[in-house]
Amino acid sequence: MRIHILGVCGTFMGGIAAIARAAGHAVTGCDANVYPPMSTQLAAMDIPITDGWDAAQLDDIARDAELFVVGNVVSRGNPLMEAILDRGSPYVSGPEWLRDHVLAGKHVLAVAGTHGKTTTSSMLAWILDCAGLQPGFLIGGVPADFGVSARLTGSRFFVVEADEYDTAFFDKRSKFVHYRPRTAILNNLEYDHADIFPDLEAIETQFHHLVRTVPKSGRLVVNGQDAALARVLARGCWSPVARFGAAETVGTGPDWTIGVDGEIRLGGAPQGTLAWSPESPQLGAHNRLNALAAIAAAHHAGVPVETSLVALARFRGVARRMQARGVAGGVTVHDDFAHHPTAIATTIDGLRRAVGGARILAVLEPRSNTMKLGAMKDRLPGSLEGAERSYCYTANLGWDAAAALAPLGPRASVHADLSDLVAAVAREARPGDHVLVMRNGGFGGVHAKLLAALGAASGGSATPAP
Repeated sequence: MRIHILGVCGTFMGGIAAIARAAGHAVTGCDANVYPPMSTQLAAMDIPITDGWDAAQLDDIARDAELFVVGNVVSRGNPLMEAILDRGSPYVSGPEWLRDHVLAGKHVLAVAGTHGKTTTSSMLAWILDCAGLQPGFLIGGVPADFGVSARLTGSRFFVVEADEYDTAFFDKRSKFVHYRPRTAILNNLEYDHADIFPDLEAIETQFHHLVRTVPKSGRLVVNGQDAALARVLARGCWSPVARFGAAETVGTGPDWTIGVDGEIRLGGAPQGTLAWSPESPQLGAHNRLNALAAIAAAHHAGVPVETSLVALARFRGVARRMQARGVAGGVTVHDDFAHHPTAIATTIDGLRRAVGGARILAVLEPRSNTMKLGAMKDRLPGSLEGAERSYCYTANLGWDAAAALAPLGPRASVHADLSDLVAAVAREARPGDHVLVMRNGGFGGVHAKLLAALGAASGGSATPAP
């Protein structure tokens, strides 16, 4: 089949393209402002990409397309989409295509939640792979152990990062309702995506729809400490539930617990101890819970806990999740995807536990739709409290970041110009500091600029991370 993908440079749709190509389909695509790394990855797979939404694609690159796969970046009024509608050409959403052409007949393991989806999905896929199950997967990031965000295999197991964002302009349900998992992780749940959900209850309804799709022979792996998830299950649950939580917080309540020392118990019985690779430590309590959820889900797929622990001891993490980007002038620059106040706070806390009394300089770009709308601005000061200094990039914000961060006093500054922000960090930083960049977009190549400025300020040069 010949497929043309609209919005192909998004992580999810790019994964769809890779899987479709591996399945033998002829794939083309388009997107606005095509840029690396996805454009480079797609080019390496011989997938031609057009920059923009010109309807002329229907008579050029997409002239032989038998199906259009539409990403949720596309809305009514998009010139190409309008032409597709006018011609009566067949189209589906990305999640629909994945369900019908890849997931049918497979044991799907879906990872849902406001935070930790990418890391937990990566851990789970790696565990299954180390167990010899060779799972297919589609993940919203690039696990270091695989080097790709998506792959298709002949295995009956498939791991999918189950996003609650809407499916397409013609289907406003969450993506994950299409996946029909047999094993579903519900990692946590709080308010996000203010551009499409009016409140937390609306997101809980979508999670309720997901729960409805899990068979009675399946399993829900649920954070037993999360009140919103408890409300979701109270609305109806037809599958066995395995709850997980931190031992120091919940004692022996959930089925699966993990202690601060990494000791894992199931029903109170010791199962082994989680030990991260020193090459890529997964910092913080949140990553212990991510690992515990992955272990519990893999257990449902038949993987012994001991096998999971051996796999996680070799797990090398995910790109842009507490990834060291380099050192300059004795200052280490880290990269992280955190952009929600809860994720910002837990990320800073995780780094704090690793660096002790060293100073943390937090650099934040509030770029997500939720952040741009200002829905979380009142929580920002508290989320940044653990850093000695905070720098907020305010380009394209529709709210007053300086006023929002005023509770932090001189510990926080705002910058509408990226060069000014980089210069301010370079002036403040001193040997032994850790600069933590938190963003969910390109952020103007800020890491390289920070390393260059720090190197110049110290009279030396930057050393890239291995």
